Amino acid sequence: MKIVAIRSFIKHMALKKPYTIAYNTYSDVSIAFTEIQLANGIIGIGSASPAEDVVGESPIQTLANLESDFVQQLVGRDIRGFQKIMVEVQKHFHHLPGTQAALDIALHDAFGKWAGISVAEFYGIQSGPLKTSVTIGIKNTVDTLAEAESYFSQGFNIFKIKTGLDVEEDIERVLLLNEKYGKQIKMRVDANQGYTLSRLTRFIKATEQTGLELIEQPLPVGKETDLLLLDEAKRKKLAADESLHHAKAALDLASVNHPFGIYNIKLMKCGGIIGAREIAGIAKPAGIKLFWGCNDESIISITAALHVAYSCPHTHYLDLDGSFDLAEDLVQGGFEIKNGLLMINKQPGFGFDWI
Repeated sequence: MKIVAIRSFIKHMALKKPYTIAYNTYSDVSIAFTEIQLANGIIGIGSASPAEDVVGESPIQTLANLESDFVQQLVGRDIRGFQKIMVEVQKHFHHLPGTQAALDIALHDAFGKWAGISVAEFYGIQSGPLKTSVTIGIKNTVDTLAEAESYFSQGFNIFKIKTGLDVEEDIERVLLLNEKYGKQIKMRVDANQGYTLSRLTRFIKATEQTGLELIEQPLPVGKETDLLLLDEAKRKKLAADESLHHAKAALDLASVNHPFGIYNIKLMKCGGIIGAREIAGIAKPAGIKLFWGCNDESIISITAALHVAYSCPHTHYLDLDGSFDLAEDLVQGGFEIKNGLLMINKQPGFGFDWI
């Protein structure tokens, strides 16, 4: 079945409320969308929301790439060869993971719809369903507790706390949440490169009784070897994020004394499902757990991440709440939320459609 058209556009989308992390505050997001139409009328949908400060690619660049002659010359290709097409896309758009991800997701969706199978079932469902964490940005203790209560009342009980500006305030917020909810909740922390080793050590010691599940990217990129000064038990709870863009980085970090026991895989960092599965394949024999994350993204790419996450037996954690932050979206379907559990609908492709 041949591809007959590829169309792309960008949309600037407001967030329901602004949030702050260690190095920025966000109130809106730009998302690039693409659709791949087959000769029988099937349309595969993809999207990308790359973080320029992390991967060096902006959504505006993504759109320009999606409208390039290289992408348009894919018209006429057979969707059954979508994986070969993606090899060519990866080579042509090297180090442009947003562009890769938009095409990867749209190609997978079109192929799954054509084949009559969900993407997760195509690769084989091996885990899930799992609960996602919901993210609480850097804010004062009163607002932190208020946001936690709002999420808790909606059925979410895994909180990811953004930290990294002031370690003492970070400690206070975590301890207060633990005091209020105890074992009713689980907590994760994302420092977004905001700590030094001494501050990280201080934070770990002060919060060790709270049972934190993990600490995400505590030190700046390039300081990973400093983490080897921590004992193995502590490193097993550390998750690589900004340090982990692609399979080569995954391989480098999976050394004998690897600094991270968890890999946070984001489709917007690694270029989509094929890149994500390359990282997952390296992590498995190294005994590294998988933690699936996101930016502020459409249901489109969140659903794609969910499908690949459930195709990996060593998936342990989900942080796929990016679409919850959008004031609007352009598709419906994909997955359902039940008491924090993310449930794929197992319809062909990714099971979503334009609204």
